[in-house]
Amino acid sequence: MGQLSLFLPLIIIMGAFMFFSSRRQKKAMQATIDLHESLTVGDEIMTTAGLFGTITGVSNSRVDVEIAPGVVVSMLKLAVKEKVSDDLDDDEDDDEYEDDDVEQGTSAHELEQPSLGTEVRSDPNRLTKD
Repeated sequence: MGQLSLFLPLIIIMGAFMFFSSRRQKKAMQATIDLHESLTVGDEIMTTAGLFGTITGVSNSRVDVEIAPGVVVSMLKLAVKEKVSDDLDDDEDDDEYEDDDVEQGTSAHELEQPSLGTEVRSDPNRLTKD
């Protein structure tokens, strides 16, 4: 009887953990199903591979996605990870690289200067030391 009272709280904690983790998994699966059912032509999406595009056609299990002007690919609905909102696109425009430090009219050769201790050779494929 004494050992049962030691294991009972452990069993209850493990049961609660399993219940809540399965519940969370069911919610995530339902959210994915709802996303795939709500896909319509014109939606901006991101795939699981990280490709961004616009849906141009929808069937039962596939979507046609335009990933570049005139480039349409057909993929499974399961490959769609999320819809991309317009607010996210506006934020990305603000994060673009700013070339404040680079003067206009400078060439790449002028910008790339070797640091101290490096030697620039005319033949980079040469493996022997001089």
